Amino acid sequence: MNILSPSILAADFSRLGEQIREVEHAGAKYLHIDVMDGVFVPSISFGMPVISSIRNCSDIFFDVHLMIEKPEHYIHEFADSGADLINFHLEATEEVVGTIEKIRFRGKKVGITIKPATPAKAVEPYLKLVDMVLVMTVEPGFGGQKLMPECLDKVREIRAMVMEKGLHTDIEVDGGIRLDNVEQALEAGANVIVSGSAVFRDNITKNVEKFMARMN
Repeated sequence: MNILSPSILAADFSRLGEQIREVEHAGAKYLHIDVMDGVFVPSISFGMPVISSIRNCSDIFFDVHLMIEKPEHYIHEFADSGADLINFHLEATEEVVGTIEKIRFRGKKVGITIKPATPAKAVEPYLKLVDMVLVMTVEPGFGGQKLMPECLDKVREIRAMVMEKGLHTDIEVDGGIRLDNVEQALEAGANVIVSGSAVFRDNITKNVEKFMARMN
């Protein structure tokens, strides 16, 4: 099943609860929540208090993407704040398996993420341990970048690994996904699509509906 996961980085934070409800009512199943610490990536976004507050306004699936150093230190806090899936970067920790185990212990789904420079092969040892692999299709940390098409080759590689192992792992793409290239991402093997400005700019409901029509 193909899933749209709108990124709230592109939302109007003065109307955040309203806009989250709008994407949910329009048919989006996930909500992508980017947490940035100013260390692992240059930007700083938001943390647990914001996630806790928006958890009160929607039951949509919270797809939480941690772009932070040493994510293993914060798993319990993000679980408590309402995350449904916690996605962390392989490049951000030396405790990959331990971090996966912490997320599993809290009963949450697990994702691992790789940046554009990290080879697809890096995720192979963990495929049986996780629910999702997120392939960044831009350099993490800033919205509004153009998709790096070479990153879709990694999506193809990971999809081939998943199929070879007989797994049902979701493959998510994040960065520069718009209506005019979402089909390329799907054809490469992604089934969870993150999009920010292409969803939250102008008419949110119509944007979600157009994405859903392209994706299904």
